[in-house]
Amino acid sequence: MRLHGTQLVNEQGHLEIGGCDTVQLVNEFGTPLYIMDEAHIRGICRQYYSSFVEDMENAEVIYASKAFSTLAMCRIIAEEGLGLDVVSGGELYTALQANFPTARIYFHGNNKSREELAMALNAGVGRIVVDNFHEMSILNEIATDLNQQVDILLRVTPGIEAHTHEYIQTGQIDSKFGFTLPDGTADRALDLALSYSHLVVKGIHAHIGSQIFELDSFRHEVQIMINYLADIHERTGCLLQELNLGGGFGIYYASGDDPAQITDYAKTVQSSLEDACRARKFPRPKVIVEPGRSIVGTAGITLYTVGSIKEIPEVRKYVAVDGGMADNPRPALYQARYEAVLANRANEETVESVSITGKCCESGDMLIWDIDLPKAISGDILAVSCTGAYNYSMSSNYNRLTRPGVVLVKDGHADVIVKRETHSDLLRNDVLPARLKFLQMASR
Repeated sequence: MRLHGTQLVNEQGHLEIGGCDTVQLVNEFGTPLYIMDEAHIRGICRQYYSSFVEDMENAEVIYASKAFSTLAMCRIIAEEGLGLDVVSGGELYTALQANFPTARIYFHGNNKSREELAMALNAGVGRIVVDNFHEMSILNEIATDLNQQVDILLRVTPGIEAHTHEYIQTGQIDSKFGFTLPDGTADRALDLALSYSHLVVKGIHAHIGSQIFELDSFRHEVQIMINYLADIHERTGCLLQELNLGGGFGIYYASGDDPAQITDYAKTVQSSLEDACRARKFPRPKVIVEPGRSIVGTAGITLYTVGSIKEIPEVRKYVAVDGGMADNPRPALYQARYEAVLANRANEETVESVSITGKCCESGDMLIWDIDLPKAISGDILAVSCTGAYNYSMSSNYNRLTRPGVVLVKDGHADVIVKRETHSDLLRNDVLPARLKFLQMASR
């Protein structure tokens, strides 16, 4: 397993992260358990801030909080000087409860409700990224009722098919997101937005997908978007001054992944921006990027306890852990690949190939197929790396499993930032109708 951030193997042969021995973390907090490396998160935030905000003229970095959203995470992002991208009332509420500066909040989503839009306007978020005509109309109605001018970006689907999993491509024409550029829908959306009395169009937004390794995809995106901004100016006389390029920058999960450096990503955006603006004689707009996965993905690990082991001779050996698709649905959804290590025996040589399965009652509940490990025994601690993005966010109570807790580690300190759920939490919202309160045995 490739080590990231502050991860290391200590003298006891145990995996360590944030100065904390993972074996001790398991003894204290149990498993399954999400661990987040605060120093690593802050270090990546600073790389983004330095590469885009400090080294580029008029740029902003917005953390896509759908990757991992908690009160503590919002505070870290605020302290590091980044903005925040939210996609629901729940993410917005979390940000507000964390006292995140509202002017640095961007509100996304393809089906925002009237209540969510009103919540955003009353909170005074910095930008609302308008995704469709329905939303635009509702937003103008609410803004008119509040007698409020609302700064918006229009989300455009540019027709770019980034080389990534088909489920996380978003820039191609056939997408549920945004106003399609090639067929003229984006032009109609812009004209309508400009006609609304309480909407102020500040710029455009495009997002071409997730887990992208090829920097040329971003170069192509910049070229298309600058050409479109220039076309808008020539056609309408409207000079839009903000270009949000979305996120999508890929990270390392397993062997074969070859992500670029953040500095190279920034240089690609900068150089392609200069080239495109020069070619169209268009003034350089403010550039905004929205990393999510690349800020928290490699900063997280998940710890499990090994339970049952099943060997099918000449076929496969299954090693089961006390979690699975309920705390990490990504392998089932996207065929996502991960690396892992026995955290309590991290320096031992690998001797066999096994497949890691979860405890959900589903044959598809597989975390890792065919991984080389030391000979695992019941009670070992398995650490799965790069689980900081979309694991906690997408976790569920399938099979009535309780969601793991989340622990933030730094300099030898471990703090719970999300409590582990209990069985009573599973019943917190259950309601038993009066007619069912008395158990009656059915006659047979």
